[in-house]
Order: sequence, then C-alpha cells, then structure tokens
Amino acid sequence: MPLVIDGGRVPPRWGELRSSHSVVPIDSYGAKAECIRVALINNMPDAALEDTELQFFELLDSASGDHLVLLRLYSLTGVPRTDRGMPHLNKFYFDIDDLWSNHFDALIMTGTEPRQPNLREEPYWRPLVNVLEWAERNTVSTVLSCLAAHAGALHSDGIERHRLSDKQFGVFDFKSMANHPLTEGVGGMVRFPHSRWNEVRAEDLTSCGYAVLSNSTDAGVDTFVKRKNKSLFVHFQGHPEYTETTLLKEYRRDVRRFLRRERDTYPSLPYGYFDAAATEVLCAFRDRALKEPTEEVMEAFPDAALGNLQRTWRSSAFSIYRNWLGYVKSSKEKVRTFPAVANLYPSRDRKRSAMP
Repeated sequence: MPLVIDGGRVPPRWGELRSSHSVVPIDSYGAKAECIRVALINNMPDAALEDTELQFFELLDSASGDHLVLLRLYSLTGVPRTDRGMPHLNKFYFDIDDLWSNHFDALIMTGTEPRQPNLREEPYWRPLVNVLEWAERNTVSTVLSCLAAHAGALHSDGIERHRLSDKQFGVFDFKSMANHPLTEGVGGMVRFPHSRWNEVRAEDLTSCGYAVLSNSTDAGVDTFVKRKNKSLFVHFQGHPEYTETTLLKEYRRDVRRFLRRERDTYPSLPYGYFDAAATEVLCAFRDRALKEPTEEVMEAFPDAALGNLQRTWRSSAFSIYRNWLGYVKSSKEKVRTFPAVANLYPSRDRKRSAMP
C-alpha cells in the first residue's frame, strides 16, 4: 500500500514522484485500525531538508508492503534555519505543539549537524527532550537517527558520546550481534552508510541495558535498542535511509568547506563507496585542490566521472524497516510482543526467532 502524507501538506518533490492516491487527506484514514500512523521529525539542515524527506518517504513507502502508513511532518524548534528552509517548513510541516494533541503509533526523529560539544547546550535540547519523553509514553516504537540516537542515550541514561579522530564516513559492514526480530531475515551481516564525528560505545550501551544488534570492528556500533516506558526505542548511528548519491553530496560539501577555509583538513574519501576508477579521479582532484585551495576549483569537481554509484545497503535498509513496521502493526493490535532485549547467541549457533 502507498505511503500517505497529509493531503494539505505534501512536499512537491514527492508529489511529482507519486500519483495523487498518495496525497489524500490523512484524516480520512485516521479511524482505520489497520493504519500505522507515523510522525516524522526532520531536523536536518536546510540544505538537506528536502533530500531527507524523500529518503524517508521512499524507504517507508517501499518497506510498507501491505501496511498502510500515514505520515505527518514536524521539525524541532531551536534547530537553526535560514530563509531557504523556513518557507518550506511553514508550508509543509506542522508545529511541534500539534504533536502533543495527536495520536501516533510510531515516531522517527532525525539528527542534525551538531554545533556544541555538549548536546545539552544545543538550542533545541529542551524541545528534543520533550519529544523523547512524550514518545516514551505515547508510541509503540521510536526510531532515532544519528545525533538523535546520541541525544536519546544521553538523556535517558547519561551515556556520553566520544569524539572521533576522523569522520566515520562511508559504507560499512556490520556483524549481527543478537537474535532479534528487528533483524529477522537480514542475515548475519548488514551494510549501512555512516556519516558522523562522534560515537557511543558498545560497552557503555550494554551496561545501561541496551541490546546492540549490529557492530563492526572498523565502525563501531550501528543499531541498538531498548524499551523505554511503553515504547521500543530503535537507535541508528548510521543512515539506512540514504540514497545512492547522499554520501557523494556530503563529500562534495565537505570539499567545498575545506576550500572555503571552513574546515582545516581535506576530507577523507567515504569508505567502501566509490569504485577504483572514481577513487583515482577524486584523488587527482584532491591533489589539485591542495595545490590551488580556492573555491573556484570546485567548478572542476568530477561529477561526470562518478555516475556508477550503487546503493549496496538497499536490502538491509528495506528489511530492517519492514520488520520495524511489522512490529509496530502487531504490537498495536496486541497480537504478540516484541522483545526489548535481544537473546544473545554465538554467531555459529544463531537461531532465528519468529517475527511478531
């Protein structure tokens, strides 16, 4: 079934991609028990605001299967905005106060670019905490992405994030660490993109009752879960929602920031993303940029040579979100329960649990 967005507030890029059946008024479906009502709180910076919308729209639409997913858009107050982003928010997003008076089965909240070393000092910290506490009491499950995942662990359990020596950037393979319905059918390995300067660590999470579902020697924790009050909180340090071009856009943005003197070091290539030919071309451009560090050099950025990008994490992303929507639906109907803590098995003795 299609993803349905509030009929009066459908961002135009999604409306152009989907037929009119996906933009009917959300309230016309509200009484249907089989619907899954989701609030998407998109806090990404203005430059990535609409791209992030489309990423989640596509992922939820593809993962929904037979489930009817109804979506309403929000953004936190306090997230820095410009004249570019505010008109879009005013036209297509609901005020966060609308969240408190509505019923949702689930919530997804994105991160944003951090401005402060201590997340508690961010201008949106108090509104973010209000959402987290509301979600604990009012949703079946809550998904927190990247910085939002760090904020969730910090607020509820005091788990501090750790600064990395370089950006964790690229596509990484993660070993499934637990037998859990969220990763049912995904296989022993999952692959997801990551783009972050900070991390929360497995030992800190497990000591506070979180179940780490996937981990990597190279990239650390990917997915971790914990039941908080009535809601199963699902945390991603990575970005299952990314499309095949998202890391390229971020890399190009970081190169431009270096040439503008907005960062001190030239960005590392995203790991496991570009093929050998693209890597060679980009390394040649890097050498030129280091010799001629001016923004004008960006006119020669080799976009045309980078057309063979693959979304190698597609199956992992769709599987884990399909499982998540299935959990929300079954929990809503009180048919089965979804364990908040995984049953841990050695990988060679792994047993698959039944889906809820």
